[in-house]
Amino acid sequence: MVAAVPAVVRAGVLTGVAALALLAAFPPGPGEQEGAGHAAHQPRTAQAAHAAHGTRTSPDAGLSLTTHAQFATPTALIPSPALTYDTTLVPAGARIEITQQSDLWGTTVRARLAGLKPSYAFGVHVHAAPCGTDPAAAGPHYRHAPDPGVSALNEVWLDFTSGPDGMATVETKHAWGFRRGEANSVVLHREQGGSGDRVACFTVPFGGSGVESAAGSSAAPEAGSAAGSGTR
Repeated sequence: MVAAVPAVVRAGVLTGVAALALLAAFPPGPGEQEGAGHAAHQPRTAQAAHAAHGTRTSPDAGLSLTTHAQFATPTALIPSPALTYDTTLVPAGARIEITQQSDLWGTTVRARLAGLKPSYAFGVHVHAAPCGTDPAAAGPHYRHAPDPGVSALNEVWLDFTSGPDGMATVETKHAWGFRRGEANSVVLHREQGGSGDRVACFTVPFGGSGVESAAGSSAAPEAGSAAGSGTR
């Protein structure tokens, strides 16, 4: 990760040195140019400032996926799969990277972010549908089992508090995998916990793996853990 550079925010857009630092925060993989990513599961939209790379060889070998983007407003001239609905908390130009690692032993989801409002407690969850102009477009939380209650054990939560530099890294692990086509975005909320206004959304092509299972499986989920400049 690049060294922390204090963000300069004017009218909700990063400027100057801070903007250049964010462009380098999540560099493309070897031989990859941003916006021309490659993956076992390609992003649903081939849009600017967005790249993905990863491999999937077989259900037994599992799945590895990394995708990243810059946040933009829904009305931006250059569209992005990462949308901000509140530029005070998530300025246009802030960055997000999501990594999924799935195998027979479980699924780990990791998030790295830069350019956020410093020292702010965000709620973050994986949601069922892709992002849209309307914050509600992402649908409900993805749930491993159709339990009507809200639970970090049955869902994928990545709550964190951004660092003084506006950056954060957080991850969570469960002993189960996503069902194909049913987990499609990561939503940032104004509050931590199971609900709250949606302030940003990133469409992510989460994939199933050898541990994907039908709802109601008896596989025991694990609690998540966090690391880096953010805390869960």
